[in-house]
Amino acid sequence: MSYTNLIYHIVFRPHGSRPVIVEAHEKELYAYILGFCRAKGCVLYRIGGMPDHIHMLVSINQSISVSDFVRELKVSTNKFIKQNREHFPDFTKWAEGYCAISYNFRDKDMIYNYIKNQKEHHKRVGFYDELKQMCQENGINIDDMYFLKDR
Repeated sequence: MSYTNLIYHIVFRPHGSRPVIVEAHEKELYAYILGFCRAKGCVLYRIGGMPDHIHMLVSINQSISVSDFVRELKVSTNKFIKQNREHFPDFTKWAEGYCAISYNFRDKDMIYNYIKNQKEHHKRVGFYDELKQMCQENGINIDDMYFLKDR
């Protein structure tokens, strides 16, 4: 028997960081993502974001790599969004990359509240600055050229 609790803060965005996640319909997308997580044996603690990106606090099943989880999530949500084109008319595809940072269970509430307060947070800080700060705080260097090419 293996015992794991693999908690990640995952951030991903639409191609070009375009604001295409329509706020009036974001809950439908989030509900779909919750179903996706459950089907994979994962626990979605919190999801939230802005029209140009999504944050998730999720415990990923030990049998799935983070990269496979995010890739499958993007493929699945891409299909969902295209089937609901009338709610997300300007969405084309997800950006190539993502950010995934692992956290200790003791940090879960802190990240949960951070994601919960995204709309307030982004009145002061833009997505790029937010992501850069998150990465720097966790010892990850951002390649500005890579980030900007898909901006």
